[in-house]
Amino acid sequence: MSTAMGGPALFIGTDTAYVAVVRPRLDPEDPEVREAAVQAGVSPEEFAGPGNVWALMWEDGSGGGGGFELPGLRDAEAEDFADRLLAELSFESGPFIVGAGEVLRLQAYPGEGGEDCRFLCTVTPPEGEELSPVTLEIPSVDADALRVDLEDFRRALA
Repeated sequence: MSTAMGGPALFIGTDTAYVAVVRPRLDPEDPEVREAAVQAGVSPEEFAGPGNVWALMWEDGSGGGGGFELPGLRDAEAEDFADRLLAELSFESGPFIVGAGEVLRLQAYPGEGGEDCRFLCTVTPPEGEELSPVTLEIPSVDADALRVDLEDFRRALA
């Protein structure tokens, strides 16, 4: 339902290996949402929901992945995470670690030449989730493009 989704989203990684913090917003008028609502036996408005619940998703590069909701996460906390990551991306003090609460830990390493970076991500599902902690490697990503994505994410929260 990618055409039916909106809302703030921060993807760190590539098409095949990434971690993402998203607050999906579904349009109840979208035909795909309406069809999914019928299949679920609820109204399109109920299926779309309020659009204010954050989620963490990941893909590990080998076809494995997962995700879970973060119902207690506030926009201000998501913005703080983005701010801290953006501030550290200069790598002035070398590799760094940035966390998003207890559920996400990013270890960042500069690439050769300083134009890219790579991440080792630890995802720890909250208590009650039937998922095990996951560690995944994010291959090199363009640091400047990530900075732009972080700024876009911050604007989407405003």
